[in-house]
Amino acid sequence: MTTAAEALVAQLESYGVEYVFGTCGHTNIALLDALGPSTIEFVIARHEQTAAHAADGYARATGRPGVLLTHVGPGMMNAVTGVATAALDSIPLVVITGDIPSYYYGRHPHQEVNLHADDDQSAVYGPFCKRTWRVQRVQDLARVTERAFWTATSGRPGSVLINVPMDLFSRPARPYANDHPLPGHLGRPGLDEPTAARIADQLLQAERPLIYFGGGVRDPGARTALLHLAEHLDIPLAHSLMGKGVVPDQHPLLLGMPGFWGLETTHEHTKGADVVLAVGTRFAETDASSWESAHTWNFPPSRLIQVDIDPAEIGRNYPVETGAVADAGLALAAVNTEVRTRRRQAVTRPGLREAIARARGAVFTAAQEAGRSDAFPLRPQRILADLRDTLPADAVLVTDVGWNKNGVAQCYELPEQGRFITPGGLSTMGFGPAAAVGVQLAQPGRVVVALIGDGGMSAQLPAVPMAVEQSAPVIFVVMNNRAHGTIADLQSSAFGRSYGCEFTDADGRPYSPDFARYGESCGADGYAVTAPGDLRKALEDAIDRRRPAVLDVPMVNEPVPTPGHWNIKDIYAGRFPA
Repeated sequence: MTTAAEALVAQLESYGVEYVFGTCGHTNIALLDALGPSTIEFVIARHEQTAAHAADGYARATGRPGVLLTHVGPGMMNAVTGVATAALDSIPLVVITGDIPSYYYGRHPHQEVNLHADDDQSAVYGPFCKRTWRVQRVQDLARVTERAFWTATSGRPGSVLINVPMDLFSRPARPYANDHPLPGHLGRPGLDEPTAARIADQLLQAERPLIYFGGGVRDPGARTALLHLAEHLDIPLAHSLMGKGVVPDQHPLLLGMPGFWGLETTHEHTKGADVVLAVGTRFAETDASSWESAHTWNFPPSRLIQVDIDPAEIGRNYPVETGAVADAGLALAAVNTEVRTRRRQAVTRPGLREAIARARGAVFTAAQEAGRSDAFPLRPQRILADLRDTLPADAVLVTDVGWNKNGVAQCYELPEQGRFITPGGLSTMGFGPAAAVGVQLAQPGRVVVALIGDGGMSAQLPAVPMAVEQSAPVIFVVMNNRAHGTIADLQSSAFGRSYGCEFTDADGRPYSPDFARYGESCGADGYAVTAPGDLRKALEDAIDRRRPAVLDVPMVNEPVPTPGHWNIKDIYAGRFPA
């Protein structure tokens, strides 16, 4: 007899699923048992949030949907933060959750979530998932699974939930016969010719055009089309946080990131542009200086052309002169064609590239100078400099939040072959350690570094044993300032003290776990950095050994420069919008 769990596993195999990340529980072990003899490997985690971040990291590295398996009630709720992190960053994630037996619905059996209302647990995921399904019958499971994979990957990618009462997994079912295959090509909307022509005319007529792009341009085809357009028209480029690395940091037209952590030279261009083509970006608050026109974007008088796969993003935060719902790569290619039809000869804007080179050079030079400091504990710039000088060019940096995210986005000169992965929309502390394991499983031949603070490492300690169990040679670099450093700095600057943000022992002295020894206790290599030159040696050794490694790096609590604006500082000072 074939069970529904066995049929589901066969369906997942037909979709090319390599890994399922998750935790066990009494509601999903029938599915786990069916996974056992399959070609799919189950990656067990010690916490559901860990599993969710790892599945997310795998999806970011491959472009294919990550698959997460959770248990009823507390299990699926533990995963909420990780699933929401993927959802807000448009990462395809398919969550399969075991639920209470179908015939006990509403009677409050063990771990059912319905204290004050008869509602199913999938409602918890409703605010951020593209779609949630509660499977009612065994006959519906294959169809729902096909719809879930389609929905997670089509249009604007995101998270979906398949909620399955546990008894359905054990009920008899027809063997899966490839009767719900995934389509071979997910058609994505392009630009119609009149719209592409209109955008081309607007760019050609502009005196000070600018292209602003986000993570929606990460596809190689979209990146190529973006560069062809920018280089032909000699248009400066700015990227959102999620767009870091789409265009090489060394590119002569790249201004960098605008907003709170953006640079004044970037803001001169963003505020002064007469036409802005925004592609695959949602104008997030920190990238847009809380949408206040005095600081970053100035619409109007600047005129906005916005292209996004999600119609909800068109005009969400700024008035749009031309809006188009389209795939970024197809749209850019169409505009490119129209531009070259109208102007075959490349445009040259005298002095533009030289001015950008001076500004960008000053940023990277300043970071390099600060990175030469032998002060100990290390300055954060020294940590980034040692990473930059030691890691191979194609290394992947997976970060949390704080210096490891904002500093890298602002002043780390990422090699063209490198990759920067960070939690943008939810800005989740604890993302980095677990997501790095998923990235490493997806790309076993690359060096993967989880660049994280001590707060982020403490939030996801289960990532280390998961890496050991999977023989995933992730290098966990813990920037240890014994504090939630970014928030401590923020509170100190606004209120004069950093109460509740720093880690201390019972006597008020700075406190930290010994992360190097923790790594060793899990079976990883541990490195305690005790002198300025130790970090580079530890990195070289960890890269050479290709084993999971934890590097505990003492760091001073030094704020990331914030030349831009964020309204939260006004709020702390008692200033509010009219």
